[in-house]
Amino acid sequence: MRPKVRKYIRPKKISEYPNTPAYESGHLVSINAGWRTFIPIVDSKKCIGCLQCYLLCPDGVIGRTEEDKVNIDYDYCKGCGICAQVCKFNAIEMKKEDK
Repeated sequence: MRPKVRKYIRPKKISEYPNTPAYESGHLVSINAGWRTFIPIVDSKKCIGCLQCYLLCPDGVIGRTEEDKVNIDYDYCKGCGICAQVCKFNAIEMKKEDK
């Protein structure tokens, strides 16, 4: 399930600040903040759909396509490179992001 972006509204009074997490899970206040330097590029010819990258992605941005290949949601990917490190088939390569 793709997270939903929700605008952050700064509390006006101290009593409006949450004493628990500010948002329930599945909500973010912004898409990628723009500090990412590298992005993962998937070679669909090499990908066998084992989903090891999906299991270890800390941001949960990897999904499965209809062809049982890997799909990355770049709106939320932080470019950490864990997916490329765990891919045994070298199907994911980290490339410098063009701004």
